[in-house]
Amino acid sequence: MGKEKLITTREVSLMLGLPEKDVIDLAAANLLPHFKVGGEFLRFKREDVLKVRKRIKKKYNLPNGKHRGLGRLKEFIYFNDFYIVCTIIIMVLLWIIFKDFPLSN
Repeated sequence: MGKEKLITTREVSLMLGLPEKDVIDLAAANLLPHFKVGGEFLRFKREDVLKVRKRIKKKYNLPNGKHRGLGRLKEFIYFNDFYIVCTIIIMVLLWIIFKDFPLSN
């Protein structure tokens, strides 16, 4: 029998319909069986996640549908806030630099 492939936090979040941050919090509270690879990266066994999925969905009162647009947007902002802020700062600085630059020759 071959080795079982462990799944990532993102894959678990898709299985459960939760943001990745909530999956990380559940693992930290030992409510979701997990492993730490390299002492840092969380990995999960698929069958362990399937065993606790119903209990977690009940606890979070989650629907069975896959529509969670607002949650995905919040998750995107949570994991990419540094890049979003840097992009805004760069755009403002470029506007300040080039606002008085003549467009015609």
